[in-house]
Amino acid sequence: MIRFNSGMAFASFNSFCNGAVGMGPQVDPVETDTKHPEQTSVVIIGGGIAGTSAALWLARQGIPTILCEKGHIAGEQSSRNWGWVRKLYRDPREIPLAVEALRLWEGLNEIVEAETGFRRSGILFSAESEAEALDYERWIALARPQNVDVYMVAGRELDALLPSGQTAWKSGIYCPTDGRAEPQKAAPAIARAAQRAGAIILTGCAVRGLERSAGRISAVVTERGRIACEAVVLAGGAWSSRFLKDLGVRLPQLKVRNSVLRTAPLEGGPDCTLWTQQAAFRKRLDGGYTIANGSVNIASLVPDSFRFFMDFLPTLKTEWSSLRLRLDERFRQEWEEGKTVPLDQVSPYERMRVLDPEPDLKQSQAALNELIRQFPVFSQAHIVQHWAGLIDVTPDAVPVISPIDSVPGLIVATGLSGHGFGVGPAVGQLAADLVTGAPPIVDPYAFRFSRFTDGSKPRPMKL
Repeated sequence: MIRFNSGMAFASFNSFCNGAVGMGPQVDPVETDTKHPEQTSVVIIGGGIAGTSAALWLARQGIPTILCEKGHIAGEQSSRNWGWVRKLYRDPREIPLAVEALRLWEGLNEIVEAETGFRRSGILFSAESEAEALDYERWIALARPQNVDVYMVAGRELDALLPSGQTAWKSGIYCPTDGRAEPQKAAPAIARAAQRAGAIILTGCAVRGLERSAGRISAVVTERGRIACEAVVLAGGAWSSRFLKDLGVRLPQLKVRNSVLRTAPLEGGPDCTLWTQQAAFRKRLDGGYTIANGSVNIASLVPDSFRFFMDFLPTLKTEWSSLRLRLDERFRQEWEEGKTVPLDQVSPYERMRVLDPEPDLKQSQAALNELIRQFPVFSQAHIVQHWAGLIDVTPDAVPVISPIDSVPGLIVATGLSGHGFGVGPAVGQLAADLVTGAPPIVDPYAFRFSRFTDGSKPRPMKL
């Protein structure tokens, strides 16, 4: 590989700032249902990819299902993510879920009768040091017994994956059957398919809380009134811990902010999806690119930062270099949101319909500049939009997809830790399986809620 030219001109920060800021990406619309029965079998809270997928799999089995979304479908992280669908370098506990998710993505366009943008494009992670390459080799040894087709690449094979690249690194880890999809299309397409299968989709309809009878869930209380039900799937993303707190359930979950930019169609750019320490990109269905910093996330200090400090301390130690701590307006906002509100009053979920944080322009600009150094074609990129999203994370960066023993009838599907879009269809399937008692799509043990209370001491992946 050819080393990059450090004298290469950077894209103008002023031209970058001409892109649209705020309000998030444009999401395909989903027409809301205007009427709903007073009783159903299952209520799903949250209209992201996990919630809509659960609604689809339940409705296809003929189970009466209502999905309630406080804002619009895929309004938060399900439309703001990078659009990656990967098995590559997953936590070993999550690999079976990722494998099943890829299988579901493969046929999802046909199932939902719409374009989700899924394409198998291959995903490559750069190995920028000998230690990193050895780390990948250790991961490969863990992944291959789980039928993950992954290997190290170098030399001509690496050059072929990244034509016209001028990267300084010499090798990488590659999974040819990983892919990409369109976050602004996928969850809406799944939601519309769920509607056709019989599910009711209510947008602009916040669930304020739950009612219980004889110890079990008996109803949800929404801003439009009460809906009696037998089971609830909480797929609330970054809001899940707040919702559970009102039920007396402690779920250690925090939020980190990541910024993304989108370009107009660009001729001659790489087709392979790439992650490096400083930048990551994937080609979009329209020929443009989604670009983000490969490592840096911003973590606002909020009340839960202190409430869950000991839970996240091991993660903080291992991920310190990639986190940027901030004391900003989110502390006051989450302090106010955390107060218990009676179910007959306006809830925090109605006051904040969509989390739409400000993007970090310097972070996104740094990622673009790095790509220009490695791939000169990106100097021709025209920035159309940039946005940010709040990623819900757990102490071990592994999802919670689990019943809650103290609240019979409640299934939680949250804490997807930046992996949720790719595994979303399988997360929804597993949640549906847990509701119905069907044989689960994967063993749910690794995703059990009780790992935070049974002495397991959850930790991030360590090879």
